Amino acid sequence: MNLLIWGRLCWNSHPGSMFPLPNCLHVVLSKTLSSVPDHAHFLRRDFESAVDLAAEPPLADIIETIWIVGGTQVYEDALKHPWCDLLYLTDVMADFDCDVFFPEFDRQLFKLQEKFPDVPSEIQEENGIKFKCQVFKKEIADTM
Repeated sequence: MNLLIWGRLCWNSHPGSMFPLPNCLHVVLSKTLSSVPDHAHFLRRDFESAVDLAAEPPLADIIETIWIVGGTQVYEDALKHPWCDLLYLTDVMADFDCDVFFPEFDRQLFKLQEKFPDVPSEIQEENGIKFKCQVFKKEIADTM
């Protein structure tokens, strides 16, 4: 199973028709909601308590990967977390009127992987919009 962590505004921006997603449990982060939103499985007030779900029984036995869906603050919190070791980014090669962006990150700490299993390295195109999938891996400093 995958655990997907969403900020409230990001969650609300997706149509209910896209759910359910197979093999996924959804956590929505919100300081204002008092009940779990439709189609979500959990509601948490902060990033750390959402990640902790994956370490607690019974989820600890079934969660394989935690995916961060957004928005900006959720991404920033994830980048600081010790479990964050891979970034899967899509570089969309077009301009859009947007108000949420992926934050800057330390490219000395996270290194671009030229080839990564099951991730195409060439430029893709869908509906006339070009994009490139990129994977960055956290480099662990050698302490020996």
